[in-house]
Amino acid sequence: MPLHAPRSFTVPWGSESVLVSNVEPTLPVTSQDVDLAKVVAAGKTNPVTLLPEGAWQAVARATTGPEGVAVQLRPTATDPAGLLMVENVDGATLHSVVTRAHLSEMLPGIQPRTGMEVMEIPDPQVQGITDADRPCAIVRYRYQDLAHLRNHVWQTIHGTLSLNSYAPSVLARKVTRNLITHPVEISFEDGTESFHALVVRDGITRLASAWAVLAGPDADAAETAQLTVDSLFGKSTAASSGPGGGPLGERLAAGRERWRRGLKEEFARDIAEQEPGPRAAQIAQTYVVPAQIAVGAEGHPGHLLAPEDIFDDAIRSVLASVHVEFKQWDAAAQNVEVATRALKRVIQLGDSLVPKDDLQVVYGLAVGRIPVEELPRVFDQEPTPPGTALWRSVYLVHALTRPELLEPLKDQAKAIKGGKRMGLKGFAELLGPLIDLPWRSYKKHVTTQARNAWNNGGVLTSDVIQEWEPHPTDDFTSLVKPALDGDIDARCTLAVAGGVALIADKLLTRNVGSALMAAKEKGGVPFRADVNQVIEDLSQQHNERGLWILALAAERFRSDALPENAVTMRQLIHKQKSGGGSSTPYVHFRLDLDSHDKIERDGNGMPVMLHQWDVVWASNPERARKAHPPKTRLVPSPASPGGGPISGPTPIPTSIPTSIPVTVPGPAAGDESEADGSSASEAEGGNVASAPEDGNGPSAPSTPLPASQRAVEHRQVLRESVTTARDALDHLQLLEPEVGGHTPIVPMTVLDELHKLLLGLQTDVENLRRKVSRDDDPEPAPEDEDALDDVAV
Repeated sequence: MPLHAPRSFTVPWGSESVLVSNVEPTLPVTSQDVDLAKVVAAGKTNPVTLLPEGAWQAVARATTGPEGVAVQLRPTATDPAGLLMVENVDGATLHSVVTRAHLSEMLPGIQPRTGMEVMEIPDPQVQGITDADRPCAIVRYRYQDLAHLRNHVWQTIHGTLSLNSYAPSVLARKVTRNLITHPVEISFEDGTESFHALVVRDGITRLASAWAVLAGPDADAAETAQLTVDSLFGKSTAASSGPGGGPLGERLAAGRERWRRGLKEEFARDIAEQEPGPRAAQIAQTYVVPAQIAVGAEGHPGHLLAPEDIFDDAIRSVLASVHVEFKQWDAAAQNVEVATRALKRVIQLGDSLVPKDDLQVVYGLAVGRIPVEELPRVFDQEPTPPGTALWRSVYLVHALTRPELLEPLKDQAKAIKGGKRMGLKGFAELLGPLIDLPWRSYKKHVTTQARNAWNNGGVLTSDVIQEWEPHPTDDFTSLVKPALDGDIDARCTLAVAGGVALIADKLLTRNVGSALMAAKEKGGVPFRADVNQVIEDLSQQHNERGLWILALAAERFRSDALPENAVTMRQLIHKQKSGGGSSTPYVHFRLDLDSHDKIERDGNGMPVMLHQWDVVWASNPERARKAHPPKTRLVPSPASPGGGPISGPTPIPTSIPTSIPVTVPGPAAGDESEADGSSASEAEGGNVASAPEDGNGPSAPSTPLPASQRAVEHRQVLRESVTTARDALDHLQLLEPEVGGHTPIVPMTVLDELHKLLLGLQTDVENLRRKVSRDDDPEPAPEDEDALDDVAV
């Protein structure tokens, strides 16, 4: 029991006041080495726990009650497994200790919620760890280097707080629900030594909110994320990885302990005051958090899941039981979880006709554990598939839609979702967030439309879900001839590769009713049809035009950019202004079967851009012509060479190929500084800027400059500041695809503040403009009766 009763007091938090309850008068004491050794010894002797010694040391360092953890781990007369918390999930039993842990010993982990989002910093590779074919309650996170680790933690905290924050609640009552955590081994591809730590798998928002409280009410998400990274790993990567005294893990742990000592001293000073300030409350409410730490995993007999996958699958089952069945993730995150868990269940049941090793490869490909570059090694055949993102999608779709795997997957997905029926569209919906994993960040602007297309059937044609094999090639156009000759492998390869390319590049979207009324250039379609039906018609043996469209779409596809077909005019102007993007344009062109390069050109010889209208029309030209029959009308004709008029009906095609180059007259908004910045300086500023501002320099005049001359410089500052703001906004919009969808490029709170400032600036500028306008155009003299009448009007 504490020597003094907990205190409650009110502290300011931004513009509000928060009643902080149960503030302990002291912080937990630092555990001694002998206490930590008890945890390690008890864990190593428990028959159901299996962790490396470094992981046990991480658990012992994190807890504020090592004696209690050791008691939970020690076997009892009635229960050899000790007093551990037990959870039974699909295929495994988890054993956990429940304790309180230091906030600064917890790293944010990976959630399926983030697994479907557009991420600027990629997640680390995740690998299970075994010991003598027994699953360990730990996974290995493999980062590229220490900078990757720091940036990933920064991104997770920043993105989480940009979406949601419980900071006022945490300040008032602390974190009240256990964070689900487990040990990890942090390893690096660049050879940096590995170390062990604890990661939070559920409760990342609570974790980030606690850091937000510690950072203070004036800190934004970025400042909170930086505080987190600096507290966990030190101020710089060089300091973390540099030589000097012990392994990296011990150096980082010592740095965190020094940081905690500083917090304790700050807390002791503030809590001793008669009226403690907000800093005491911030530290007291976040210094420790409740944690449920998984330390053991046992696979159930009869399940064929690989030992290295048992623990990670069990943890994900715990998360899914909360976020799929109770506190739901959004649809895409649920689809990722349902699809991967269904595949895991098929592996566990072991009744699939597909070999277990092959299913493990498919799972690794689906969750991103197997990188794209390893495709040639994983699918060791002749010829080997190229290591590209598009070929990953071909092999993934092929594997997940085999007749021997499709029905078991659908059955398990139905069981997880609690449904009674799942058609092809429902199954295609699950595949969308798995397929777009490699190019999400680059094609962020069309991700919603692409996933809607998968919800509408995707590339799951009646042929694709039958027996066929991918036909690897470095040139998709080489598959057109065998496809025309009836080669089912070539046709289905083109259907999947070309269909995925068309969907990802927004050249094939879900056909809703409004698309029938839209113009061709605005994404209109000649008739309504499901996406998978359009791709099926394009890939028919007799449809030469459709097969060429699929082949060329796949051949031109790039996973690191959006084509100009899918880029809006504003994005295109920004791209031209900044000079960003590749020097080679990325465009899909209309097809001309008679041209040597299969590209249609207009009367000026310019290639014609492909539209969704052309894709849908090519899938079923007969139906398109019925929906849009050719129209004819009489038009005035030019005189014949003999001087007489030429009369008669002139057919007007329903679709005229056009290519209108877009020019922006004069400098666009945001270019003023480049267009006339220098001339403005000469015209308005003259040499005024070189004069000392305070008039006290060696050559300063004896009297201050007149107000009209001082106004010149302020006008220039005003103009340059506004232009700089415009440029900054342009750069933010250009960076948005790289930042990804995990967080807005500018948080809403910042936008609200900027909006108020800009409205005030706009009002002041408008008032000044009206005043100047009145001064330049004074009211007419009273004797000018006509002018007075005009003013009155």
